Amino acid sequence: MRLVKTELAPTPGGHYSQAVVHGDTVYVAGQLPIDPDDPDAPPGDASDQMRRAMTNVRGILEAAGSGLEHVLQVTVYVSDIGHWGAVNRVYTEMMGSHRPARAVVPVGELHFGYLVEIQAIAALAGEPS
Repeated sequence: MRLVKTELAPTPGGHYSQAVVHGDTVYVAGQLPIDPDDPDAPPGDASDQMRRAMTNVRGILEAAGSGLEHVLQVTVYVSDIGHWGAVNRVYTEMMGSHRPARAVVPVGELHFGYLVEIQAIAALAGEPS
C-alpha cells in the first residue's frame, strides 16, 4: 500500500490521505473545490466548484501514476440536485469520451458550505484493462 501526497491538491484537513494505491488501483479521497494555491479563494458557482474539485482529483491521480482516462468509478456528492446540469456539463468537458461508472448523490449540506465533493477509483496507468 502506498499513500499519495501532492501539492497539486489541497492538504488533507483530517486524518486521511489524498489517495491510497493498493495493487493496481488508486482510491482518491473525497475532494472539495479548494484551490491548493489559494485555499481562501471564493469557491464560485457549481460549475466553478466542479471544475476545481475535478482538477484536484486529476492532480492526485497524476501524482499516483494514473489520470482521468484511467478512472473506473466516480461518486459526486452535491448539496442540491439542482446543480446536476452544471455538474454534468463540467464533468463531460473534463472526462471527454471516457465514461466510467458514476453516481451523483444529493446529500444536503457539505463541509464548509461547498456545493460539490468528488471521490474516485482509478487504475494505475499502464495496467491491463
